[in-house]
Amino acid sequence: MRYLSTRDANAAPHRHTFEEVLLAGLAGDGGLYVPETVPVLSAAEIASLSGLSYAELAARIIQPFLGEGFEPDIVRKITRDTYQGFTHAAVAPLKQLDSGLWLLELFHGPTLAFKDYPLQMVGRLFDHVLAQRKKRLTIVGATSGDTGSAAIEACRDRDALDVFILYPHGRPSAVQRRQMTTVQSANVHAIAIEGNFDDCQDMVKAMFADAGMREDLNLSAVNSINWARIMAQIVYYFAAGLALGAPHRPVAFSVPTGNFGNIFAAHMARRMGLPIERLVIGTNRNDILARFVETGEMIIGGVEASLSPSMDIQVSSNFERFFFELKSRDGAATAAALQAFRATGRLPVTETEWQAARHAFKSHRVDDTQTRASIARTWKESGELLDPHTAVSVAAARAERDGPDGDPAVPMVALACAHPAKFPDAVEEETGIRPALPPGLADLMERPERITVLPNDLATVKAFIRANARKVV
Repeated sequence: MRYLSTRDANAAPHRHTFEEVLLAGLAGDGGLYVPETVPVLSAAEIASLSGLSYAELAARIIQPFLGEGFEPDIVRKITRDTYQGFTHAAVAPLKQLDSGLWLLELFHGPTLAFKDYPLQMVGRLFDHVLAQRKKRLTIVGATSGDTGSAAIEACRDRDALDVFILYPHGRPSAVQRRQMTTVQSANVHAIAIEGNFDDCQDMVKAMFADAGMREDLNLSAVNSINWARIMAQIVYYFAAGLALGAPHRPVAFSVPTGNFGNIFAAHMARRMGLPIERLVIGTNRNDILARFVETGEMIIGGVEASLSPSMDIQVSSNFERFFFELKSRDGAATAAALQAFRATGRLPVTETEWQAARHAFKSHRVDDTQTRASIARTWKESGELLDPHTAVSVAAARAERDGPDGDPAVPMVALACAHPAKFPDAVEEETGIRPALPPGLADLMERPERITVLPNDLATVKAFIRANARKVV
């Protein structure tokens, strides 16, 4: 398996190993790495995966993406170690909400969010590769809420890693913030930026584009711009599909979408052969993706604060990977269009490309009022508590299923991407129930915080990271 950048303009693209892609995170030309080819499983091969444990399934799904250097027994040990501490025996259990609607619970990891599923694996992949190469890395990432805490938990106290996570000051929930700022590990730095998530994400990309800083500190990424994140997330779509009858029965997924990584992983599962009948994008009031699917116009607007802060994003980085496909994997055309997008705020898209996107995805905008209604309705009808992001997913699933093109015979799976206790105020307001944190985090609100607040200024942030990163060998 080899990888190339979405912005590689060469007639013969540069090809990279998985190890190179894992450690680099972002391509040197500013693009995102994608596999040169996508492994496709036959119906018989998919059927043979039925009954495997989650860890065993993960090993089978990711093996083709890894290439040389990862023998099957090593991969099985990595996946076994990754998920052994998750609190549910099924790791990613399905729960039925009504006759055709299912909830895929992705909050049984250490930080109670779906980001644990890929990042606990990525941390162990880093360990394996860095031990072989006798190197260390400086991890730099941006988060709108959950990625930061999951990345910190996966990378804390590791001798070969320093971790710097940028988040928008005042935007994450108190629980999300404290899961980052109460970690006392010397290799962890949570940085509150006086800006929004897009500002944080732009800073991370700018640091990777700085060849000197990238080389001096050996930068790497844990955001979903790192292909390893996407690869690991493919697994739970196969797990849910198999549980509901795949490959002999199609399934649909509704995904609360901000940075497009989670929904892109579902798209990759579909390309690998999982019979996904439809993929539904659920957005909040920051609806750039829903507007694109509906109208063909992708226009950057201002980021608005919402009840679902992890989705308060206007520039969805992982959309570039799908856009690369729309451009027939033409790196030069992709780079030119994205440069125009940044310059004008409008992405140039042809009619053919838009129609292909509409064929690939459905979309629904769920505002704060509808999010609250989704929490209240689900609690009333099923007794399940939903966090606001999951509420967006469930509302979008219901809108799609009950719409004119909905097919009630196809099970619809809504992704539950965070534990309701991460957003207790919103949940309590609509249900009268204040969800409690699990025992391991029960004292989170009493733990001392370490907060570094920095201005929305790239030079200042660079200087802080240079001053606090341990010397790279």
